[in-house]
Amino acid sequence: MKKPAFGFARGCVCCPSDIPAAGASRRNFLAGGLAALGLGAAPARVFAQPATPSVALYERIVIDVHHHIAPPAYAQELIARGQNEPPLFRWSVQKSLEDMDKAGVATAITSITTPGVWFGDDGAARRLARKCNDYAATLVRDHPGRFGMFASLPLPDVDGSLEEIAYAFDTLKADGVGLMTSFDDKWLGDPAFEPVIEELNRRKAVVYTHPTVAECCRGILPLVQRAVVEFQTDTSRAIGSVLFTGTAARFPDIRFIWSHGGGTMPFLYERYLRMPQLNPNVQANVPHGVDYELKKFYYDVAQVAHPAALASLVKVAPSAHILFGTDFPYRTSADHVKGVTAFFADEAERRGVLRDNALALIPRLKSA
Repeated sequence: MKKPAFGFARGCVCCPSDIPAAGASRRNFLAGGLAALGLGAAPARVFAQPATPSVALYERIVIDVHHHIAPPAYAQELIARGQNEPPLFRWSVQKSLEDMDKAGVATAITSITTPGVWFGDDGAARRLARKCNDYAATLVRDHPGRFGMFASLPLPDVDGSLEEIAYAFDTLKADGVGLMTSFDDKWLGDPAFEPVIEELNRRKAVVYTHPTVAECCRGILPLVQRAVVEFQTDTSRAIGSVLFTGTAARFPDIRFIWSHGGGTMPFLYERYLRMPQLNPNVQANVPHGVDYELKKFYYDVAQVAHPAALASLVKVAPSAHILFGTDFPYRTSADHVKGVTAFFADEAERRGVLRDNALALIPRLKSA
């Protein structure tokens, strides 16, 4: 494996210390890094020492499709419900911009992370989704080119979700919607959600997904943090649900993005391929074949920008369907740029993952 083209200082993989030092080393980082990305033809723009930490220190070229925010209404809701999410509670717009600038991230598509906006009350979920979406749209407006948005929907409230889809796309001009992988022990291929899926297909929407912990599986392994096992498993369940119910085949114009490299699905790839043999009842639901649908999906590299996971993902997904993501504020942009740059030796593939694949999926970003 080639050494990373970006030279990072040693430090914790979760901390902003994994960035080059100021001065000459930063200039070397800039020149070498952009050349490695195939973006070095034009002279690098090196700025003077910034007056504030958010001023860019070098060229911004990366697009992050997995970047979380904590609108005040959402943070207040989590606190009121006793949710312990310190990274979210410490989040601010300034921290997002600082993290982006340290790794050359041009644009971050924002989303709400688990547990989402629905806590059992449809009316409250509708109000919270609207507040979160209005807040995200304000970031897009107030920071031109720096942010996009995946709108939250109040699923499993179908009527409320249809209303919010119209508002998000027609009024806020959202880049797509963000859904949890499951809602109240129903996964995304469940027939209960079909009106929402049908409308998203009509709009040819980008549907970004984020894992959560299904009701069935809370507290199974109390000593194991939920993000270690349950999140990845729920993503794999959601992929199976969308695939084997025929949702993917019936609604082919939705562009699904699966977080964290598709969870455990790439490791279980052969088992997914053999599913129609194990249960012939699903054969008609995958008329083009399992592999066809898996390769149509998109996958982000948040939390999996390392050789063990990426080696599996690239055997399942075409490189043009792999997108850069960070899971900020839980991880840093610099950490993920480092991992992607180290793994993808081919210049075109590396540039695709870091930037061009997202531009092809969301063309609006070209003019952002």
